[in-house]
Formats: sequence, structure tokens, C-alpha cells
Amino acid sequence: MKKLSLSILLIIACSAQIRAQFHTMKIPQASNHVTETQTLGVTDITIDYHSPAVRERDVWNNTDIIPQNANPVAWRAGANMNTTISFSTDVMIEGQFLPAGKYGFHIVPRGDTYELNFAHNNHQWGSYYLDLEKDVTLKVEVSAVEETPFSEKLDYEFLNWTPEEVTVALEWANRRIPFKVSVDLNKTVVESFRSELRGINTYHWQAWNDAARWCLVHNTNLEEALEWANRSVNGGYNGFAANKNAENLRTKAELEQRLGKTAELEQTLSDAIAFIESPYDANFFSIYLLGVKKTDLAMELLDKSIAANPESWFLMLNQAVGYYFQGKEKRALSTMEKVKSMAPANFQDRLTTIEASFKDGTYTIPGF
Repeated sequence: MKKLSLSILLIIACSAQIRAQFHTMKIPQASNHVTETQTLGVTDITIDYHSPAVRERDVWNNTDIIPQNANPVAWRAGANMNTTISFSTDVMIEGQFLPAGKYGFHIVPRGDTYELNFAHNNHQWGSYYLDLEKDVTLKVEVSAVEETPFSEKLDYEFLNWTPEEVTVALEWANRRIPFKVSVDLNKTVVESFRSELRGINTYHWQAWNDAARWCLVHNTNLEEALEWANRSVNGGYNGFAANKNAENLRTKAELEQRLGKTAELEQTLSDAIAFIESPYDANFFSIYLLGVKKTDLAMELLDKSIAANPESWFLMLNQAVGYYFQGKEKRALSTMEKVKSMAPANFQDRLTTIEASFKDGTYTIPGF
């Protein structure tokens, strides 16, 4: 009898436990789950939130929906779990530093201003147990709240993009709460390159070249960028994945020119001749060769490139410049006439100016 009673109790207990377990079925929710990622430079910004609906309520003035002055709690800036916002690199929020990481995002309305709280304790149900003194890494106050077209569902928008800054804005009903997120673009990009070039990208010459070229275009980290260009050309350990070509030699040459490494530049230009195929590479290298007074080598390159690309008027322009530097004025001017007959209309004024400088002996290559 005792054994029977114990068995019945165990069955009842197991049944209760089974009923209490959570299932994994997806059930439609009133406040749908949203995850959005946008990238500022190389910084991924991810917002994870549940989106409540207005449902004919005066949400901004109903303290049961949006508590005021943290009474009794802050607002979770969404529904259900606390809204989170993640930054893959260090950022500035309204000019204040915030380290890379994932943060619970909570808002405290205070009259005409809104206190934005970024909490390192980021996995709370709502804001009910948020400690505004101990859990928050950064507090920022904003007052530029804006009126917007009506939005039934709460959402987050990314506005006013620049290369280094974006405005993140919570929008709900007819109101927007915006805050600026900015990055040190050069610092974050270069640090990202250093990390990525140690992974799978270390085996690809294009990755080393693209990283070097980005630094060249943005005039930052040039010495290390030249190391990256050389790695693209020469490969890694024992020359592994080396790939000398016109593209990475051009990047190397431009960096050497920018850094004033004259002897290295001339050698790079000489090395590049054998690899030049496209008219655009020929254009770049011929201008460089003319600029550093290697006129005969430039003309050799141009003769070959024009023969392969007879429609490339800009190569003929460089050829005319070469004739000018060789003292062949008549040939330079006759070549210019052919260039003018082929070039687009928006280049004609510039070509006329160059032609005039040939005639009065004052032409120079810009930058040299």
C-alpha cells in the first residue's frame, strides 16, 4: 500500500513538472521581437528590442506605459526584456566615451529632457530591477526631442549619416528621441585591419593591398600601410601567397611617394612596368615616371599601352607631355590636337590650358 501511494505521488510530481516546463513553439507576440544591425565605418551597432504598439493610447503621457523620473522605475525603451544596444568598437555617445560592449538601454524622462542609460547589466526583464547607480556605465541627457509622423509601432531609426557619425533615434507615436553615435574612424578601422589581417585574410594579397590603400586615401598610418603593401607584394613567411602585380605595386608606389621615399619609389616604378596591362594603371605609372624625370621609360610604357588601347585619350595626353619634356614641341602640340578631338567636352578647357602652357614653356606636372 505504501509503495502504491509513493508511486502515485511520483506520477503526480512528474506530471506537474512536465506541465511547468517551457516549450519552444513560436507564438505570435503583441510586441514583436526586432534585431537590427547597422555599420558605422567598421563599427557594428546592433539594437535588440520588442516593439509595442500604440493601440490608441496616449503613450507619452501615460505613466503606466512610460514611467516619469524613474518613478517607480526607468523605462525599458521597448517592451518585455530590456532593450539592448551593442557596439563592436569603442564609441562616443553625444560626445561621451562608451567602451565596446553590449548594454541594456533604459530611458528616464525628466520633464523636457530624457536621460539615456547604458547599463552593463544588460539581461533584465524590463527595468524593474535596474540599479541606476550601480548598473549603469554611462548616462547621457538629451533634450532635442522631435515631432515625427505618427508611428503605430515603436522602432529605432538610423539617421544623418556621415563617415564618422550617425544619429540613432527611438520613434513611437509622434515623438522621436535621437542621440548621436560617433567613432574615431581612422583608429577603429586601422585596429580592425590589424585584427583581420591576422585571420584568414592574411593569405590574400588583396586584403593587404586594400588595407594599405584605405590608409593611403585617408592619409593615416602610412608607415604601417607601406608594410602592408609590401606584404601584399612579397607574401608572408618564405614568400607564401606573394603576388606582385600592377595593383599592389601602384599602392606601394603611392605610399612611397607620400612618405618621400624617392629611391624606393623609382625602383618600384621600374619593377611595375612588366606587370602593367590596364590603361588606368598605365596612366598612373606613366604620370609618375614623367614626374620623376624618367621620361624615356614613361614613353616606352605609353607606346606599348596606346598600341593596346588606341581609344585611351588620357594616355595620349601623357604621351604629349612626354614629347614636351623631350623638347619635341611640334610633336607634343600635334598629339594634343588628336587628344582634344577624342576627349569628352568637360575636359576641353583643361586641355586648352595645357596646350597653352606647352606653347609658352611653362607646363609642369601637378604634385611634382
